[in-house]
Amino acid sequence: MKKSVLFLLILSAFLLGFYIQRSGDIYYEISKNMEIFGKVYKEISFNYVDEINPEEFMREGIKGMLKSLDPYTVFIDESKQDDIDLMTNGKYGGIGVTIGVRNDRVTITEIIEGYAAQKQGLRIGDIVIEVDGQPISSSDIDELSAKVKGEPGTIVQLKVLRNNDKDTLHFNIIREEIVIKNLIYADFYPKNSNNVYLKLTNFSRSAAEEIKNALKKLKEEKPIQSIVLDLRGNPGGLLDVAVDVCNKFLQKDLLIVSTKGREATSEKKYFAKEEPIVPNEKLVVLINENSASASEIVAGAIQDHDRGIILGTQSFGKGLVQTITPVTYNTSLKITTAKYYTPSGRCIQKIDYSKKNKVFSTPLIEEKSEFSTDNQRKVYSAGGITPDTLVIQEIEGEITKELLAKGIIFDFADKYYYSNQTTKFENLNDNKIFSDFISYIKSKDFNYTPEVEKKLNSLIDDLEKNKINGRIMNAASKLKDELKNYFEKELDKYKSEIMNYIKVELATRYYNQQKGLEESLKYDKQFNTALSLFSNETIYNKLLNKKN
Repeated sequence: MKKSVLFLLILSAFLLGFYIQRSGDIYYEISKNMEIFGKVYKEISFNYVDEINPEEFMREGIKGMLKSLDPYTVFIDESKQDDIDLMTNGKYGGIGVTIGVRNDRVTITEIIEGYAAQKQGLRIGDIVIEVDGQPISSSDIDELSAKVKGEPGTIVQLKVLRNNDKDTLHFNIIREEIVIKNLIYADFYPKNSNNVYLKLTNFSRSAAEEIKNALKKLKEEKPIQSIVLDLRGNPGGLLDVAVDVCNKFLQKDLLIVSTKGREATSEKKYFAKEEPIVPNEKLVVLINENSASASEIVAGAIQDHDRGIILGTQSFGKGLVQTITPVTYNTSLKITTAKYYTPSGRCIQKIDYSKKNKVFSTPLIEEKSEFSTDNQRKVYSAGGITPDTLVIQEIEGEITKELLAKGIIFDFADKYYYSNQTTKFENLNDNKIFSDFISYIKSKDFNYTPEVEKKLNSLIDDLEKNKINGRIMNAASKLKDELKNYFEKELDKYKSEIMNYIKVELATRYYNQQKGLEESLKYDKQFNTALSLFSNETIYNKLLNKKN
């Protein structure tokens, strides 16, 4: 008996020692490789053939190391600490503009209402040529953004061109704290209906409160019968804010999302903690390929609990959760610490960054699996959120895409507005606008080569290289001559689509971004499909597998 006990004690000690050794392996590997990394860093810093910047060299090493993981795990240096405040609280010091590049020129593309830029008269389409006396070009776009932002109460000087370069204007603008609105539209639309349209663009700290206040205000105006929650193009934000947004639509105590980290004990579950503001009103959530992260948490919870219909195209597929951890010297690390799972249990992460990557010991995502909603509808993991009803919205005309990409429509809207300021937007004549637009294109020497012509040119080049003449070459050349009028035919064919985009830009110039958004909804296939679902209760219930 004593021998048996002694044997068990010896075996237990051996196994315990083995366990401690195994669990300690990671600490040994970290220590060993930190020593190797440090010696390599010092050796190169002191002995490389040319003098190098040791700080930048180390920062590049950190970036390279993190690049082997996923694109969401990043090092945030001192110069980008303001971005953390913007990501989390939706605030920054600035003047209230969005700046982009149009036709290789730095252009104001959006103005936030109620802030310094709007109050002092900056306009969409203004071309920035100087900031604080320093010339600015399209290659300086990132530097310009940093210069315009700054401590509230300080002054930034801007020099802009306006009205087709006819006017040169100088502005001295006092920076202020800019609070980014997450909910950029919240109103009954169409105006005479009981349908509410909510356009949510971010999930920073105030998003849920904005929705709550908007819905309360609208309910005081008249009864809400249906809601379109537009999450298209919404890249996401804070997880707890996504949970709070779901609180406004889902019944209390329902599971919204769960997260799981490396350890089994790390699982956290998030439930609806309050009674919803709109518990039973018909609901459609619009998503597309640019709806990600927090947008997918909301769409996934709404879908799994059959609270509303998800409409549009498949979402981005980001099922990873990040935590921002302060490091030292005013730097931070944004690191992926968990995966999130919808109420039915699916992780919707689409891209497996661990594939063919030796850094990972286990796969980052699970295989695609089938799950069920509350009403026993089939849903799937590992591929984003698949809509309940697929409605594709895309630009049909190749020429329309080209006009938008080259900023021709944006620039024309500026020119037309400044030439027709005395005419009310409602009185604008579409035929006159389009006629002026064609004249504007010709004056700009707009070069457009349709895809069919590119293929034909390639064919002719091949024929010439292979010295194939005669009937085939003559037929190809004749076809090329006939394509000379293709440009005009394309313009005429897609006149309606082109005019839609022009009218949206003009509505923004004559009024504001909100009016521009309303104008775009007139031509929005996905939004109008949502409205049609509300008016057909049979189809609405069938899509949710609900009994009438």
